[in-house]
Amino acid sequence: MRASICALPLALAALVAGAPALARQQPAVSPQGQAQSTGVSADQRANRVVQPYIEVGQVLSAELSPGDDVLTFTTIAAGVDINVQGRNSGAAVSLRYERNIGYGDNSVDSDTLSGVARGTLALVRNTLSLEAGALASRTRVDAGGGTTTNPLVREDAESRFYSFYAGPSLNTRVGDVGVQGVARVGYNRFENDAVLTNAQGDPVDVFDDSVTYMGQVRAGTRAGEVLPVGLAVTAGGFQEDISNLDQRVRDLFVRGDVTIPVSPTLALVGGAGYENVEISSRDALRDANGNPVIGNDGRFVTDPASPRVLAFDVDGLLWDVGVMWRPSSRTSLEARVGERYDSTTYYGTFTYAPSQRSAFALSVYDGVTGFGGLLNRSLASLSSDFEAIRNPVTGDFGGLVQGAEGQSVIGGLGSVRSAAFRGRGARASYQRRMGRTTAALGAGYDRRTFIAAPGTALGPLDGLTDESYYVIGGLTRQIGQNANLTTNAYVNWFDSAEPNGDVTAIGGSAAYNQSLTRRLTARAAVALDYFDSEFTAEDFAFATALVGLRYDF
Repeated sequence: MRASICALPLALAALVAGAPALARQQPAVSPQGQAQSTGVSADQRANRVVQPYIEVGQVLSAELSPGDDVLTFTTIAAGVDINVQGRNSGAAVSLRYERNIGYGDNSVDSDTLSGVARGTLALVRNTLSLEAGALASRTRVDAGGGTTTNPLVREDAESRFYSFYAGPSLNTRVGDVGVQGVARVGYNRFENDAVLTNAQGDPVDVFDDSVTYMGQVRAGTRAGEVLPVGLAVTAGGFQEDISNLDQRVRDLFVRGDVTIPVSPTLALVGGAGYENVEISSRDALRDANGNPVIGNDGRFVTDPASPRVLAFDVDGLLWDVGVMWRPSSRTSLEARVGERYDSTTYYGTFTYAPSQRSAFALSVYDGVTGFGGLLNRSLASLSSDFEAIRNPVTGDFGGLVQGAEGQSVIGGLGSVRSAAFRGRGARASYQRRMGRTTAALGAGYDRRTFIAAPGTALGPLDGLTDESYYVIGGLTRQIGQNANLTTNAYVNWFDSAEPNGDVTAIGGSAAYNQSLTRRLTARAAVALDYFDSEFTAEDFAFATALVGLRYDF
């Protein structure tokens, strides 16, 4: 199958059921010297929810363009949603197994396991805890390079993402000094059923799997405790070992930070230190003509005897300055600018929640990583108190969750290239509740500049850039005590570094749920999705409908 390497935001596969998303992506090792907080939120929902269920439904999927194929199939699913929250521990799990049974000569049968899990277990109260997270999701890559909400139209177009991480975190005090630490090990994998090729027909090396390691320790005092200013020292490191051409992303740093209060709500912040960042890889095996050898999976075959070649090497000063503004518990701003990766860097966050009915969040990020490191960071930044949003037609988890801390996208945006990259961008979301109605809007921009060693098979990617933009809107209305209606719409643009690789995706949906008894719910959903790719002169359009029943035990 010919396809560009665009994997549109994983959230698009879940938008027919969920609200817009904000993904708060931070650099692999926080340059401002603060370990990421992943504690349990103070949600007002029940402290313990364990909800197993079974579902059965009938689905009709129609290809409107360029063909006119119509598929019908029965879906049978079993799953469990868990949300257990304690004072110092908590976990949220959404796990689902689905079997699709097709009819007719062109029927497609499939089995799917999807879900997301995130938990924190207190080993020593208020001091030492164990954190873990896991993700399983699927998407679809068509000849136009886009993903759809209907992966059964072409089974060989299906792709799957897996991610897992675990590690301890520490938060304690030694006299007047606060000490925080975190360590994580993660694994990530991407599987695709068909070899992807570019516009010239050459196989494209997409991400296979990687192992990540992250560690950080910080010691500091708050302003006014020992000195009028706050002081901190942080040391940390991140490494991702990518199987494609044995790539390695390594980032080690040590830095000092100072916080200077200007008023009770405003402080100047700054820091400086030393950082060593290296990205390296080996070359592919070469045939008699000197061409890279391609494996059966379409990826380059690594030559283990080839020397390791540096693609990126920065060794020296890092610094940044900025402001922290917290006029109330409902408003928070932190913005920084400085130098990192031997160039200018800027990042920050802004949150504003004027009431319990509305919230706005903005995040600007900058970091060097591989595709797997992005998945692990997304999981680690997720609260252990959330609700997974699933596609009401396919039942897939596409990476969108909603919790007490807002909405989040778990997973990667844009391309699934194997090369390491520097990722920069911004994401924003706004949500408002108006009586029985909840409305939400999200927008984002993601830019990836790829980094590859010259002279290797990935060398031509060095300096190329993929960009993604998206706007998402959703509206949910509670109808009486036993029913609800959800409508959603999205538009996504992907600008690929590959010639003729740009993709535009537009879609919308509506879903209705009606409780028949305390445990039995009737479900109906419809969705329309349209994809316009420069890769092919043909556009793709799909319509999908479902009717079914769900039983909660």
